[in-house]
Amino acid sequence: MSSVVAKSYNKSADPVVAYCSEHTAIQTPLQVELQKETLTNAPMGGMVGAPEVLTFGQHFIQSFGGKRALDVGTFTGASALAWALAVPDDGEVYTFDIDHTNYKKYGVPILSKDQKTFAKIKPVEGAAVESLDKLIADGHSGTFDFAFIDADKTSYPAYYEKCVTLLRSGGVILVDNSLRGGKVADPKCREDPSNAAIHATNDIIFQDQRTRSALLNLGDGTHVAFKK
Repeated sequence: MSSVVAKSYNKSADPVVAYCSEHTAIQTPLQVELQKETLTNAPMGGMVGAPEVLTFGQHFIQSFGGKRALDVGTFTGASALAWALAVPDDGEVYTFDIDHTNYKKYGVPILSKDQKTFAKIKPVEGAAVESLDKLIADGHSGTFDFAFIDADKTSYPAYYEKCVTLLRSGGVILVDNSLRGGKVADPKCREDPSNAAIHATNDIIFQDQRTRSALLNLGDGTHVAFKK
């Protein structure tokens, strides 16, 4: 089951997945460098976002002229970089993580080579649910164009709810790892709390009357929600 659900940089990627990625993913030299650095040196480097998913998200941002993005789960900054490249010069990307150690160690030395893009990234350290709640409390509801969720899986339902609130009508949310290597399709695997949370999030998104959605076999699974 899991052989057709994989990030393209995995050696075990299905040939069809690899073929689709080859005709989808577009990376700048900076993105290539950061991905290589993450996979080679960062702990749990395989958590870095699949380039085909990041390209997909960039296309959405650019297609509707998005300026403000939410990036829930910074890690080394690959997804934040993708969105920062996609938004215009006056755009901004809020990137959230409980701990920005990996971002500072592996991401910043590379991202800072492009100061124009780097300046668009606004790192927010701490519990993302609390940080998103603060944005809501500060009056930012309905002001963001795009959101990407790729952090601790048990908090996915909460992240989705906060992001829907913060997005404007017509905004787009991408939820990464929505197939979890195919495990969410196996009831036995849903005994794992992370898999259970992702499955619950997929159900929530599908049933949410505030959005239109599609669950795609892209990367490790990408659930796309368009806010009405």
